[in-house]
This record gives sequence, structure tokens and C-alpha cells, in this order.
Amino acid sequence: MPWLTRSLLALAALLGGCSLIPAYQQPSPPVAPRFSGDQGAASTLPVADLGWRDVFTDPALQRVIDLALANNRDLRVAALNIEKARATYRVQDAELFPTIKASGSSSGSRTPADQSQTGRALTAHSYSATLGFSAYELDLFGRVRSLSTQALEQFFSTEENRRSTQISLIAEVATDYLTLASDQDLLKLAQSTLASQSNTYALQQRTFELGSSSSLTLSQAQTSVEAARVDVEKYTSQVAQDINALVLVVGTDIPDDLLPTSLPERSTAEASPLANIPPGLSSDLLQRRPDILKAERDLKAANAYIGAARAAFYPSISLTASAGTSSASLSNMFKGGSGTWSFAPQISLPIFDAGTNKANLDSAKADRDIYVADYEKAIQTAFREVSDALAQRNTLGRQLDAQQALVDATSNSYRLSQARFKQGVDSYLEVLDSQRSLYTAQQDLISTQLSRFTNLVTFYKTLGGGWIENTDLSLTSGPIPRTNKALQ
Repeated sequence: MPWLTRSLLALAALLGGCSLIPAYQQPSPPVAPRFSGDQGAASTLPVADLGWRDVFTDPALQRVIDLALANNRDLRVAALNIEKARATYRVQDAELFPTIKASGSSSGSRTPADQSQTGRALTAHSYSATLGFSAYELDLFGRVRSLSTQALEQFFSTEENRRSTQISLIAEVATDYLTLASDQDLLKLAQSTLASQSNTYALQQRTFELGSSSSLTLSQAQTSVEAARVDVEKYTSQVAQDINALVLVVGTDIPDDLLPTSLPERSTAEASPLANIPPGLSSDLLQRRPDILKAERDLKAANAYIGAARAAFYPSISLTASAGTSSASLSNMFKGGSGTWSFAPQISLPIFDAGTNKANLDSAKADRDIYVADYEKAIQTAFREVSDALAQRNTLGRQLDAQQALVDATSNSYRLSQARFKQGVDSYLEVLDSQRSLYTAQQDLISTQLSRFTNLVTFYKTLGGGWIENTDLSLTSGPIPRTNKALQ
């Protein structure tokens, strides 16, 4: 019965256009139009379109990021979740069409003579072949279509989650890479201090043996040596832990030639395209962040489910139909007069359900409102993250200048205290105090340099960058220099 199948499909297509999904309206962002502390002229720079290779230009770091993108297990799970969501959507979308199946059967039976009306034993056979579908729902009020739309939005949500995972992974790899470089610098500083203090201790030991210095001075020199030795061991352990952390994030062993040995020069941070972004960034840029796009997709999915909950209040019609041939003998199955067909429509009209449908609709609306709040909270969180990154960016340059000046001042103080000690003006305790101050200032300078670089990484992540590899220059207001040494 091809005509019956075509008629039912046409009827389903005609009636399937009805939808009870509420019209979607994007919630207004509950944040200021500009980022806090960034009130300059409006900038339209598409920061999210910056390629991560144009920000992290160091070849070694790029290769480490490539390794992470190929081997990180969290990113692999996020990609597999996309495949799972795609399959789930296809399953749900298939509900819009009838599932047609072909079946064949045969049966045989024997009736004993004492139970037969003829008084003789009877043997009967039956053969049939049919083509049809069962319990196909006509989507009159869009219930199935609403569920399909929900599954589609959930599929899009997993795609955005994968993008968010990749951006976070790139930022985490860069941060761990820079942290390892910082601890390498701290280890070098501790080793240099240990060598210097060991030489000083050896000199004091000789002068003590000659009777030119006291045992107190010798003991004070020894304390500085032991303190430096403690720091060497501490940072040696920390460097090893940093490497382990980086290997875990990357998901595979990292060749030694790709591991950093020190932080980049300060000028490389100043050359970053992120360091030169003009003020006045619009908060509308947050709409490009994949975590916010994911929250909106989840909201749209919840909104679509309301349509399915509303459709439960209306009648549902399901169809079962089949056509084929049947015969008592296999040889006569396809001869004239053996055709069979059946058509069994069924309608279900909700009359009394003790408020179940109403409760399901209320629950669906509450879920939608929850996702609205989650979406707004995601925007507020993103707004704060970008504002914090901007606040740091605006002060870290001056903080570096001040810290470098402090290192220069304490270095000069240390040299003067050494000269005064050699001339017998001050005790060795003054030298130790100056040395500790210089050592602390140098450590703080390295920490501040690390903060400057990680701020750029955080800024890039919070603005939703890092998805594409290279910048699409057609989307920017001007060319991005490919010769910059950002984070190199």
C-alpha cells in the first residue's frame, strides 16, 4: 500500500508545523556596558578572533600546546561527548518519521482427531510477509519536534563545551609552562646565592682561623649558606613537580628540549597584542565566550522542552499500519488474492491525570528560569574575570618598574654594607640583613614577572580566545604583527 504510506507521511508533514515552544528571547546582560576600570573610547577589536599561535609565539611552547591538543584526556572526552550528543540528537530526530519494518513468518499446527470437527486429524500451515510501521505518532502539536529541538540545542551545547575545554587547556598549558620557567629562575637564583654565600663563608673561615674574625661572624655566615642550600633543594623539588604537572596536562611525555629554562624578557610581554589592546572594551565581547554560549544553548534546550510539556495537554494520535501477503501454502503466497493489510489508528485524550501534566509543565518552566539565572550568572562571572584581568594589566607594568627599582636599591645597599663590614664600621649582621633583603627582592621580581605573563594568559582566556590557531586578518581592524615575541 504505497499510497497509504505516502498519504500518512504527507499528513504528518502538514500537521507537524505546529509548535508550542515559547518564543525565545535572549536575556539582557546583567552587567555594565563597559568593563570596570576601562572607561576609554569604545573598542571593537575582536579579541576572541585572535589565534593562539599569534599570542603564544614561542616555537617550543607552541609544540607543547600541540602535544596537549592531541593527547589531553579531558579534551578527548569533550570531543567524544560531542559525538554522543550528535547520536542522541539523531535518535530523537528520527522520531519524526515512521520506522518501517519488513517481517515474514510461518506457522504450523496439528489438531488431533478427537478435537477436530471432521473427526480426522488436521494439519494446518500459514505463511505471511508484511511491510509496515507500528505506533507512529502524528506530531500534531509539536511534542516530538520540541524534543528534537531540545536535543539539537544540547548537541550545540556540547560543542561549546569542547571549545571552552580547549581554551582552558591552552591557557593551563601556557600557565604551567610559565610557572616552570619561573621556578627555574628561582632555582638559578638560589644556586647563585648558595655559591656566593659559600665563597663568603670560606673567606670568613680563613679569617677566623687567622684570628681576624669572631666565631659569631663565622656562624652568621654559615646560616646564610644553609638557608640558601634549603632554598636550592626546595626549588629543585618544585621544578620537578612543575614538570610533572605539565606532563599531566599535556597527556604525554615532553621532550627535554621543549622545557623552558627561564622566563622571557619583559619586552616580550609588552609586544603581545593583548598588552596593547586599547581601553573601552565593550562587555558585549563576552557573548563570544564559549562557556556563555553553552549556557545560552542550555537555556534554549530548556525553553524547547516547555513545548513538549505543553503538548502533553492535547490529544495524541498514533498509527499502526501494515500491508503484505498471506497464504496457507508457501507456493501460493504471492498469487492473486493473497494480499492482506491492516490499519489501526489510535487517539489518546488526557482527561484526568491528577495534575501530572500541569506539574510537568511547571517543572519545565522552573528549569527554564534556572537556566536563565545560570546564563546571567555566567555573564556576571565572566565580567568580573575580565575586569580583574584588566585591573591587573593596568598595574603590573608599574609594579614591575617599582620592583626592579627595589632590587637595584637593595643591591646597592648590600654592596655598601659589605664595604662597611670590611672597614670594621658595621657588624656582619648588617651584611646578612642586606643580603636577605636583596634575595627577597629578587625573588619578588621573578614572581612579579610571572604575574605579568600569566595575566596575559588569563586575559586571553577570559575574553574567549584560543579556539582558532591563527588570526583571521580579515576580521581585525588592522594587521597583527607576526614578528612580535609575545610570551616567547
